[in-house]
Parts: sequence; structure tokens; C-alpha cells
Amino acid sequence: MLHDFFVWVQHGLGKGSGETAMSWSEALLGSLNFWGLLEGTHLLTIMLFFGTIMIVDLRMLGVVFRNTPFSQISAKVLPMTVTGFVILIITGMPLFIARPADGEPPIYYHNIFFRVKMLLIVLAMINLVIFHQRAEKNQALWDNDPKPPKGVRFSAVLSLTIWIAVIACGRYIAYNFFNCGQPMPAWLNAVQECAASDQGAINAGSPEALAIEAAAKEGN
Repeated sequence: MLHDFFVWVQHGLGKGSGETAMSWSEALLGSLNFWGLLEGTHLLTIMLFFGTIMIVDLRMLGVVFRNTPFSQISAKVLPMTVTGFVILIITGMPLFIARPADGEPPIYYHNIFFRVKMLLIVLAMINLVIFHQRAEKNQALWDNDPKPPKGVRFSAVLSLTIWIAVIACGRYIAYNFFNCGQPMPAWLNAVQECAASDQGAINAGSPEALAIEAAAKEGN
């Protein structure tokens, strides 16, 4: 559905009128050092972002800082979490529009791990909103408790699980396990919208898939 948009992001966004003009994506990818600086900053900020979330969630679970009120932990850590999230967005968007050759935006968009990552981030935001609407309203009742109520602990477990899964999915995006254009189950091709990709959809067990598998065996 968004395939054409991401093709434009890769080859058209910011492109001038000259014959040698490059899009922002192409210019960023061809830069000598800026790409590495962006990627390194993004990775380091992930540690800051998740590390601060982990401190808050572990306090909510009653694992660390049990004798320190939750409000004090949150007040000191939350600004760093917000700062980390902002930097992640600022560095993540340029990285998205200028992926290396095997991960340019159209391919990135059709990657199952990218799609799951985006879904998990939405779930993490929903969990955060629910926590603020429910558990935080009664925070004064459990703020000093070494072990907060069950609902608070459940929210913390959910938060940790989701963010660990987000990081894992982000790491697996780099691999071509399920890239479009290779034999895969029909449901996976459908979920990734491979039919709309430049690589196309090849369903496992189809004549085309069997031909590719036979050619691979001959090559070995």
C-alpha cells in the first residue's frame, strides 16, 4: 500500500533538477562519515532509552531501589528517557530513508521484522497510556511500597517484554531471512505485501519456488 511512497523517499525526496542531482537518501548513503555517525548515535541512544526504561520498570516490579519512592525514581529518570526517545526519532528517520543497498526503504517497508517492530511500538505506547490513566492515578497509595500492586507490576513486565522485542526486531531487520523474492509461505508474502514489491511474491511449493530450489541444489 505504501510501496510507491517509499520508492519516492528513496529516489525522489529532496532531489534537485540536475542530471547528477541526488535524493536525500542517495546523498546520505554516499556520505563518507555522516552515515556512520548517525548509526552510532542511534545505537548508543537505544542503550540510554532502554536502560532508563528498565530502571523504572524494575522499580515497578519491586526488584531494585525498593526503599526509594517510585516518584523519585521516575522524576530523575524520565527526562533521560524522553531525551533518548527524541534522539532516536531524529537519528532513526534519516537512517530509514537511506538504508544500504540490501535494505533501502521499499525493502525495509516489506520486511516482516520492521512491521512487527512498528506494531510493538504502538503497543508500548498503549501500555504507557493505560498505566498513566489507571495506575498513576493511585500512585500515592503505592509510591513507597517496596513491591507495588499487581497491576503496576504487570504493566512493568509488559513494558520490558515489548521493548526487548522491539530491539530484537530492529536487529533482525538487517538479515534477509524473509526478504521478498524468495520462496516463503503464502501468508508471509501476504503480510509483507510482497506482491507489491520489486522482488515479487514467490509462494513456497509453487513451480517458481521449486525451480529456484532445484537451481540452488545444482549450484551446490
